[in-house]
Amino acid sequence: MTGVFSHGRLRLYLLKLLDDGPKHGYELIRLLEDRFLGLYAPSAGTIYPRLQRLEAEGLVSHTAAGGRKTYEITEAGRDELRQRAGELVTLESDIAASVEDLSSLAGEIQTEVRGSVRDLKRELREAARQTRRTRWEPPPFVPGPPPRPEPAAPLLAEFDERLATFAAEVGRLVRARRFSDAQLSTAIRLLDGALDGLRRLLR
Repeated sequence: MTGVFSHGRLRLYLLKLLDDGPKHGYELIRLLEDRFLGLYAPSAGTIYPRLQRLEAEGLVSHTAAGGRKTYEITEAGRDELRQRAGELVTLESDIAASVEDLSSLAGEIQTEVRGSVRDLKRELREAARQTRRTRWEPPPFVPGPPPRPEPAAPLLAEFDERLATFAAEVGRLVRARRFSDAQLSTAIRLLDGALDGLRRLLR
């Protein structure tokens, strides 16, 4: 909540807005946003609890229609406005000064952002010019066999799938039957041989 509405001044301004005629909470939020030229808008969590307190104090009442509450100032609320007329004049003056400060700050931020964007565009253009001026040179020669081309992603995916299927099938076969120690030793040697063959292939 903006500082101009500290110390219970928001409730006073809500009474002032309702003195102009009945309104629902959304209308009050929009009126406050308009008063601050769109630079500040209170949340529903700020407005509705205050309206409920004003109603509990007998300063406003509400009627409900179509799932929406419309708030209206009571005579007690108008009495409070009359008693605090001087505060309301000061509040209006403070709101005007706050709007001016917020507008000035928004202008400074906008100017700063525009300047930052211009600087970024200038740096990007300069980097592009430098890139065009730099002659392409081939990578340095590295002795040894040429780098092995990367396998295509679909083939790698198929290899991973086949490997997982192979491991699962071997595990299932071993557990489905009772192998003797000699048979298990033979199976292990077969796996070791297959692994050695793959190692030689991939060197």
